[in-house]
Amino acid sequence: MKIRKANVHNGKVFIENVYIYENKKQEFSLIAIPEIEWSTSVQYEEEREELKARLFESLSKNVAEETAEELAAKLIHWVGEM
Repeated sequence: MKIRKANVHNGKVFIENVYIYENKKQEFSLIAIPEIEWSTSVQYEEEREELKARLFESLSKNVAEETAEELAAKLIHWVGEM
């Protein structure tokens, strides 16, 4: 499991830690952001643009749109590193 520092403000909430678990055998990553009670799984074969849209839509339910956009970009970068 990797812990990344998001360091993003969402109103009065500071989103600091993002937890990413990679399951190489089943080819997916699990992402969790406890501060906003949010998580999702990402399949290895998922297209980057589709993933960005899905993450933005899902995150927008829990945070402001600007924050969702920033987090989605960071998540895509971090998942791509793994």
